[in-house]
Amino acid sequence: MGLFSRLGDIINSNINAMLDSAENPEKIARLIIQEMEDTLVEVRTAAARAMADKKEMEREIAHYSSVRDDWNTKAELAIDKGREDLARGALLAKQKAEGEIARREDAMKAAEDAFEKRQADLAKLQEKLSEAKAKHRALMMRREAAEHRIRMRSQVHDGKVDEALARYANVERKVDEMEAYADTIKGHEPSLEAEFDALERNDAVEAELQALKAKRNGGKPKAVKAAKEES
Repeated sequence: MGLFSRLGDIINSNINAMLDSAENPEKIARLIIQEMEDTLVEVRTAAARAMADKKEMEREIAHYSSVRDDWNTKAELAIDKGREDLARGALLAKQKAEGEIARREDAMKAAEDAFEKRQADLAKLQEKLSEAKAKHRALMMRREAAEHRIRMRSQVHDGKVDEALARYANVERKVDEMEAYADTIKGHEPSLEAEFDALERNDAVEAELQALKAKRNGGKPKAVKAAKEES
């Protein structure tokens, strides 16, 4: 299965179906990101297995190289001893080891080519994933900002808010009236000068009253005379 085959299946089937049914775009974005992340995990896992296979083939190549060299040494020894039959058998075993080496080297080359292509695709997918996440975050920020604006503007244009403000204005007016009434009450409180003036007026009235009594009685009392002298 290719690197983008699973993601392609999702885009070609599930997402198209969701678009046809007017699915939430935010949900689609999350699905795409999740699928891309799952694909990255699979690719990285496959890359780790490929690296392990490569190391195993390298060990096998080293093993068969040692076997090849050992059979070559034995073939030389058989020639030196005049045993061509043994030398021929050793050379056959050497060729077999070389065949094993060649097969593993070809497999390693194919694996390395596939690994390089997979790494290039992986880098592209990682870039697309980062782009998708950035766009998703931007979309979420725009959505939240729009929701806040809707709530604030709804409250500004809500009749209940205006009604509450009108009631608040009425309460404020009542408070103003209460404060004005308190000032009026305070204005009727006698000052210190007014109290002394009242005392003087009371004395003058009392003196005049005494004078009037004395006149009516045909005489002037001492209290009235003393009050006049003081004045």
